[in-house]
Formats: sequence, C-alpha cells, structure tokens
Amino acid sequence: MAFTLMVTHKEAELIVPAQSTPNEIKALSDLDDQESLRCHYRMIMYYKSKPSMEGQDPVKIIREALAKTLVYYYPYAGRLIEGPDSKFMVDCTAEGVGFVEADASVGIDQLGDTVQPPCRYPELLVSDVPGSDGMLGCPLMLVQVTRFKCGGFVLAIRFNHMISDVHGSLQFVTTMSEMAKGAPTPSILPVWKRELLNARHPPRVTHTHPEYEVEGKSIIPSSLNDKNLVRRTFSFGPEEIKAIRKNLPAEVYLTSRFDLITACLWRSHTRAIEFDPDDDVRITCMVNVRGKNCLDLPSGYYGNAIICPAKVSKAKILCESPLGYAIKLVKEARRQATPDYSRSTIDFIATKGRPKGTSPWNFIVSDTSKVGFDEVDFGWGNPIYGGTMYGGTFYSIVYARYRNQEGEDVMVVPMTLPVAVMERFEAELRILLCDPMKNSSSLSPIMVPSKL
Repeated sequence: MAFTLMVTHKEAELIVPAQSTPNEIKALSDLDDQESLRCHYRMIMYYKSKPSMEGQDPVKIIREALAKTLVYYYPYAGRLIEGPDSKFMVDCTAEGVGFVEADASVGIDQLGDTVQPPCRYPELLVSDVPGSDGMLGCPLMLVQVTRFKCGGFVLAIRFNHMISDVHGSLQFVTTMSEMAKGAPTPSILPVWKRELLNARHPPRVTHTHPEYEVEGKSIIPSSLNDKNLVRRTFSFGPEEIKAIRKNLPAEVYLTSRFDLITACLWRSHTRAIEFDPDDDVRITCMVNVRGKNCLDLPSGYYGNAIICPAKVSKAKILCESPLGYAIKLVKEARRQATPDYSRSTIDFIATKGRPKGTSPWNFIVSDTSKVGFDEVDFGWGNPIYGGTMYGGTFYSIVYARYRNQEGEDVMVVPMTLPVAVMERFEAELRILLCDPMKNSSSLSPIMVPSKL
C-alpha cells in the first residue's frame, strides 16, 4: 500500500559528555588524514517495537547513552582544527555532538523492503542541520532518533570519516547500546594511539600503489557525462550465486561470495561504461587491517584502519576475458593487504601529499555486510536492517546485508549510474544470471544526494 512518510523534527541540540573530559589536542594518523576521508558517512538501524519495552522512550534512552559514551570517546565531542602542513587535528573541546529528536507519521512495518539501502528518505531520517556538515569547527557526529507510531524507531548517525572507519563507528555504537542497557563501562575500552598508523621515518614505499596512481587520465568516458541518473539496488541471494557459479570452470567454482559478486560487478560496470580499450582500469578492495601481524593495533583502536589494494587490467582484456580472469584479479588485490603493503601505503600517502584515489577508472568496493550494525541491540532486539544508508557512487560501491521477506540472507548492492549505462549494466548481469534479477527495485529517475 502506498504511503507518504512525514517526519516532524525538533530543534537540534548538542549532547556533551556526561562527565568532564580532558581538554587537549589529539593528532590524527596519516591514514586518517587522507583527502578522500575528509567527508561524512551515514549508518542507519531500523528497530521494531518490543512488548517488554512498552513505555520506554528510545529518544531518552539513546540521548543518555550517547552522553555516557562520549565520556570514553571524548574526541568525538571536539572539533577539527588545521595544524602544520594542512594536517587536521582534533581539539577536544567537549562542545558535543549533534542530536535530533523526531517523530514519523507511520508504523515501521509500512516501510517494507524500503529499509534496505539506499535509504529512500535520507533528509527525513538524518536532518540536514545547518552548519553541521563541514570539516573544520563543526560537530564530528550527528545523531537522529525517529520514533514511529508502532513503537519502533530508527537510529541514524552521520560520522566524520576522519575520526573512524565503519569498524570504529560500530565500536562506538556498540558502547552506546551497552550504556543504554545499564553497563557501567564499555566491554571494549577505546584506544586512540593514531601514531601507530603514521608514516615511517624515513618513509619506505616498497610497493606500487595503483589505487592512487591515476596519472595520464584526462578524458572522462562520454557515457558518464549524462546527468540523468538512476539508482538501482541489486540483491545477490542463494539463487543468484548459484546461477553465476553454474558457468564457472572448476578452478574458480568455489570462490567466495565477495570475490564472485565483485568480479561480476567490475566486469559488467567496465563494459557498461564503454572505456577506451587501452585504458587501465582498476579493481580496489577496501581491507580492514586490524589484527594484521606487525601493525600492532590494539583491541579498541577506533581510527581508520582500512587500506585499499588494487589490481590493474586493460579495459579490453577485462571485457573480453572469461569471468575467471576478473575473479583472479579480485583475489590478488585482496591478498596484497599484507603488513608490509599496509606500511608502504601509509608511506606513499604521506610522501605524495594526500593523493586522491577515486576516478572513473577505479572500481572501489567496500563490504560492510559482516561489520555488525545489524546486531546492535539497545533493548529492542536486533534491527531489521542495520548498515550503510546510501551505498556508493558511480565507481565506489558499498555492500550491505539484508534478510529478505523469504528469510534469505542476501548481499545488497546499491548502484548509481546514468540511465544508458545502467541499462547496459543490467543487461550484462542478466547474461550472467540467465534471468532478470529478483528482489530488485525497478529503474526510476532520482536526485542523487550531493553529500554521501
């Protein structure tokens, strides 16, 4: 049944730490201070009502839990300032994070499958508070709790990417959920120690880094000049994975779901954009390096700890080769994420002056499907969906996990492309699947948010 979602917002407020916190300046790591991380990202969790929580106000509970969490994660209550060499630092001023209380006009069940990314109501569920979305001197987090008529609610959070990657932000939100349920201290204490991911002295770049090296490219493919964009969500469940595997040779038949989906998307995306055959195209896989030997990152480290190893192919070779070729390059890209490669990456970033890594020739994939936002419990149980709010741009894609109405665990992949490119992209995927994709939204024109 069609419905119109209306949300009433109260005036934004600042939530400060529940206790006094150190007033100091904290340095960011060289990995934190990349040009590409001077932005925000949004995560969202949808919760149904729960009989045992009847009469409990999620806004009050989360507001109080947030203030308690900021005692431990007090840099988040500060503001970014610019230091020497244009490097950003955190001034721990305890000014607080943004908080918005809101109420929706419908029950959460009416949203149906629209809870999966990309979010259909971004401006309603994370209010665009004026003056809050910059880098310097702005709040480093914006939290909105939206109550629904059924007793359920939505928690949506905009994080400053320079402070935490998605794994670090999950650690923050998990602490919030623990505080909401009465824990006296976090189960995992936060650790700053950003110097652990600074460049070595002297820097030693021991590997090539095609994820950043995009010199010589100047002509954007004409297919990307069309500003008439569509967003489509593709779902890869058991049936889709089985259909793709059916035509694979034995040596790659048992490849992982991530490698399989990424190879399919990369080749289909490259064919659909119609690059010059001699162009170098890249597959870049974001890899969490927590737990990697020799990096010495302690439990509780909540800064950016993602590196982006890449492999390169001529567009013509990728497009004309069997899928096994793309699978091989995806596997090789991920396997590059060794401790030495990670250190080389940081040294490269520091010596090249924060190089940019995104371009039409670089297909960047981040898998958030197993991060754990779908397991954060504030007392109402696990969310029906928890994860990324948007899902990506032309060439930067975020995977999410969603349990569909049949109860299947599916990988959800939101894509945004010009209309003609999307049509070719869909055609390529249908060839791989031998059937139109199921559980996917129809093509429709959209206004793409400028702040992803």
